[in-house]
Amino acid sequence: MAIQAGERLPNIELQVMGSNGPEKVQTGDLFAGKRVVLFAVPGAFTPTCSAAHLPGFVVDADKLKAKGVDSIICTSVNDTFVMDAWGKAHNAEQIVMLADGLAEFAKAVGLTQDRTASQMGIRSQRYAMIVNDGVVEVLNIDEKGLETTSSEAILAAL
Repeated sequence: MAIQAGERLPNIELQVMGSNGPEKVQTGDLFAGKRVVLFAVPGAFTPTCSAAHLPGFVVDADKLKAKGVDSIICTSVNDTFVMDAWGKAHNAEQIVMLADGLAEFAKAVGLTQDRTASQMGIRSQRYAMIVNDGVVEVLNIDEKGLETTSSEAILAAL
C-alpha cells in the first residue's frame, strides 16, 4: 500500500553524487527539519521525464523556494552516475538528484510499478509530494501524464 498524507517517510540509505563520487545519504537526514518537494520519475533520460517533468521543476525551482520550500529532490530507480548526468544535462543545479538504484525507497513507500515487460524492471511510479519534517503533507500520483505531479500542480498545492 502506498504511503499516505500524514505518514512519516521511511529512513532509507540512498546515494547522491558528491564532489569525489557517489555518497551515501539517509533520507531521514534529507527531510529532517525541512519543507521538501520530492518528485519521482520512472526513469532518467526517458521521454516524458526528460521533456517535461524534470525541466518543469528546474524552471520553477525559484518559485517553489519562494513559497517556503527548502529543498527539491528528484528520485528515480537509476544509479548515481545516471542521475548525476541527467541532472547536469538539464541544468538541475537546484535539485538534489537522488539515486534509488535498487528501488528500496520506491518499495518502502509503496510506489513501484513493474516495467519488466518493456525491459525496465521494477521502477518508481510517477509521483510528487510535499514533505514537512519527514511527514507527507501532499501526495499526488499520475498513472499517465503530468496532471497532478508537475511543478505547476505542486506550486498550486503549496
